[in-house]
Amino acid sequence: MFASIASRYDLANHLLSCGADFYWRKRAAEIVASWRPNRILDLATGTGDLALTLARKLPSAEITGADFLEEMLAIARRKGLRKTVVGDAMHLPFADASFDCVTIASGLRNMQDYGGALREMWRVLNANGHLLILEFSLPQLSILRSLYPFYLHRCLPLIGSALTRTRNAYDYLGDSIEQFTNDEAMLRLMESSGFSNVSIEPLTGGIVTIYTADKPL
Repeated sequence: MFASIASRYDLANHLLSCGADFYWRKRAAEIVASWRPNRILDLATGTGDLALTLARKLPSAEITGADFLEEMLAIARRKGLRKTVVGDAMHLPFADASFDCVTIASGLRNMQDYGGALREMWRVLNANGHLLILEFSLPQLSILRSLYPFYLHRCLPLIGSALTRTRNAYDYLGDSIEQFTNDEAMLRLMESSGFSNVSIEPLTGGIVTIYTADKPL
């Protein structure tokens, strides 16, 4: 499905989020910049939007964008992402302790095993390395939470299919957001995968959440 919509993926993301995705990536990049990493792995990089935002914030860092689909990575390279790798996040093609920081935006909920993916992220991180996850979540504000199911299951699939010119392109999205683990469960999952100092920062009323954690020494 992602391969079929790659050429219009960015347009759909910008319009479906009403442009808020720019702010979400900017905030994620601010957090990563505070860690001053030299080597960053951006998993499920897609068309490279987060990786390129990080590159602008940290011009001296070496940033690798990894994704399951070459179709997405080809667009990321055209947009200026220098280093890309085709790879499965469940079995990353990198040695242990290869990176100072791992990021992933809107990708973890698509993994077949959240814990397995987190353990792979832990493996490729240096000791004292940092993890940032930017993921969709359910709004915290009651008025947004009551309206959100209608948007997810009625509006979003219709608009997404029209924008990408691919029938039923976004039918999966509402279910994947609703079924994704809640904050408390995510905290426990990250800690059980070996991470420490887990923190949670909701954005835009909780429509997305940033999770950060460290790999202890």
